[in-house]
Amino acid sequence: MEGEMDTVVGSSSKPCGPLTDYRIPDYILRPDAQRVLLDHAPPCPVLVFINSGSGGQLGSSLIKTYRELLGEAQVFDVSEEAPDKVLHRLNVNLEKLKMDGDILAVQIWRTLRIIVAGGDGTASWLLGVVSDLKLSHPPPIATVPLGTGNNLPFSFGWGKKNPCTDQESVKSFLGLVRHAKEMKIDSWHIMLRMRATKEGPCDPIAPLELPHSLHAFHRVSSSDSLNMEGYHTFRGGFWNYFSMGMDAEISYGFHSERKKNPEKFKNQLTNQGTYAKVGLKQGWFCASLSHPSSRNIAQLASVKIMKRAGSHWQELNIHHSIRSIVCLNLPSFSGGLNPWGTPGTRKVEERELTAPFVDDRLIEVVGFRDAWHGLVLLAPNGHGTRLAQAQRIRFEFHKGAAEHTFMRIDGEPWKQPLPKDDDTVVVEISHLGQVTMLANEPCKSKSVHDDQSSHAQHSGHGNNDDDKDSMEDEDEWEDGRRKFGAADTFKIPDEVDIAHLS
Repeated sequence: MEGEMDTVVGSSSKPCGPLTDYRIPDYILRPDAQRVLLDHAPPCPVLVFINSGSGGQLGSSLIKTYRELLGEAQVFDVSEEAPDKVLHRLNVNLEKLKMDGDILAVQIWRTLRIIVAGGDGTASWLLGVVSDLKLSHPPPIATVPLGTGNNLPFSFGWGKKNPCTDQESVKSFLGLVRHAKEMKIDSWHIMLRMRATKEGPCDPIAPLELPHSLHAFHRVSSSDSLNMEGYHTFRGGFWNYFSMGMDAEISYGFHSERKKNPEKFKNQLTNQGTYAKVGLKQGWFCASLSHPSSRNIAQLASVKIMKRAGSHWQELNIHHSIRSIVCLNLPSFSGGLNPWGTPGTRKVEERELTAPFVDDRLIEVVGFRDAWHGLVLLAPNGHGTRLAQAQRIRFEFHKGAAEHTFMRIDGEPWKQPLPKDDDTVVVEISHLGQVTMLANEPCKSKSVHDDQSSHAQHSGHGNNDDDKDSMEDEDEWEDGRRKFGAADTFKIPDEVDIAHLS
């Protein structure tokens, strides 16, 4: 277990300073506590949310260490107390204190930072809660990698290996949080609508019984503007990705196994190995033989995109061999891989494609044919089939040969029933707004306001090889066949952990 844990990879050490710089007076967290007078407000007050069920035994150990350093009042186990209740209670108390003229409360609210430790689902849960509160000054969020994929932490420079849980390591992380820069990222709304069936359930079937399963993904009320009579409508949000098909089915199989035998999933490396085995068992390395074409994306759904707000819907032509589609907001998927890559100058000019900025109000749509196609991401300039960039995307499923498909949002998979009669299941994704993350160096995510990334995009420097060595074209991957060439061509990048081959 110790061999798997690590400090934040690539980060230079930042001074933590005294722990009082991070502590929040009890009376601000608990209305019944006695008020205290302080000479000055803590410069970096933090709230810590940890999923004790993540990372095997690491979650519980991390809770213990943080409480030893900061006290119990500002460290929460999300399996015992939901973060929406905590933040709502804190917000109500702070508003009351501000009305009473408490300057300390005002200063703490302005400088508050949130730390969340868990898998991508837990991190997305916190992002959803902060978004739903619609605060005038929402606190920025730092993520501790405590799951299997850890795409969110990796995207913002917090590493992807499970952390050490001793006091010195936690102090080091607090120092990084204190000096981290704020970074806006897009958030995405997802709507799922299907006709109410006369018999049998029609709800999305999730393998997880967690309070944040499909975070904020719930049936809308009768008064909701999205509600339609005779239909069941669900709505939710995501920050990393929505995927459908091959990868979501593997994830569903993995989570189902973990639910049946939780005692076997106490180790990050073991989890990743099991993930790969599930993919092999499901036959995705010989998909053309083991999976009928009726389950390919083009056979399952018609897809439309709206490139810019207010423009017209356009049909998106998807090659008949595509078995998995990913709508990606961040440059990290499946444990640190970048399915979109960086389009070269020719692609920018011919198809109006850009680099995957996290705050450009565009979502990248990428397709994969099989597991071999996914392995291309490990090669230099490797990427999936770039399908589109858009502000909205709409999937319409009609009656066909398949009874169901698999979908996934930010690491949370479910089994989605498809129409049995002459009806349609609709999934629509649209840009919702933005939330604030804390980014540590080196940060994989890029902003449209980043001078360096913008310069590289406009000049095309370093991207010309992408056109020459592209592994995107349809004929290159027909029938899942591809010659990789010499060993150097297929060299695994230094930042990719071999354990993440799944």
